[in-house]
Amino acid sequence: MTDAPPQPLKIAYSPCPNDTFVFDAWAHGRVPGAPELDVTFADIDITNGIAERGAADTSGFDVLKVSYAVLPYVLDEYALLPCGGALGRGCGPLVLTREAGTDLSGKTVAVPSEKSTAYLLFRLWAADVLPDGVGEIVVLPFHQIMPAVRDGKVDAGLVIHEARFTYQDYGLHKLADMGEHWEGLTGLPIPLGAIIARRALGDEVLRGLAAAARASVRMAWDDPEASRPYVREHAQEMDPAVADQHIGLYVNEFTADLGEDGYAAVRGLLTRAAAEGLVPALRPGALAFP
Repeated sequence: MTDAPPQPLKIAYSPCPNDTFVFDAWAHGRVPGAPELDVTFADIDITNGIAERGAADTSGFDVLKVSYAVLPYVLDEYALLPCGGALGRGCGPLVLTREAGTDLSGKTVAVPSEKSTAYLLFRLWAADVLPDGVGEIVVLPFHQIMPAVRDGKVDAGLVIHEARFTYQDYGLHKLADMGEHWEGLTGLPIPLGAIIARRALGDEVLRGLAAAARASVRMAWDDPEASRPYVREHAQEMDPAVADQHIGLYVNEFTADLGEDGYAAVRGLLTRAAAEGLVPALRPGALAFP
């Protein structure tokens, strides 16, 4: 971590508890030798858009938290860091309905983004279990999806994050778990959010960023109480117990190191999605880290 750029690195990640937990030590200067961070909090739809614009984007971000689903569009300009992101088991997006057992064939489904990993997992699930396909896809901010399903504005909603723990408060039913479907098919973890950095920073800096992210994760595990003020500050009105559950699901061994299973999961998802025509095919070696 000795080759850090002299200026603070501009980074954007979400205010969700898993991201603030992971980056707390680094963002607050507690990772020895790590570059200083200039942090912006942004929804993943925004960071996906920044990454897709690439060199045409004028915001100047060096590091971004994005959906794995966006990688085929951005890996010419960005490298995937082998740590800091979100993969896991038992943490997949859910399809929710007002009535248990609703048949979604031809129905309207609200989703948080069409450039999200959740949406890819949903489309792969639908291809397997809904031979007649779904009807209209409506994109809504994720916090509006459960109220829209409850109020009958849409027939179903694809939800992520803490909605796993709160959907029953809206009187909704879990129709399907995209993660269970994925894990049942592949035996692999569920790829959700990735950390990417501009290739123009150079290989030595990229390796330093990965080392800093990994160190920040481990410091958070070693002293979970240290991150609590940062997590609490940005978790808005989330119940502290829900925030802890959120961290427990999304910060795990794959956050510290993607490893063989993590890379296999990412390749598997994007290869299957490309075969369905949902994303461009990955170029050979696109996921390799310097």
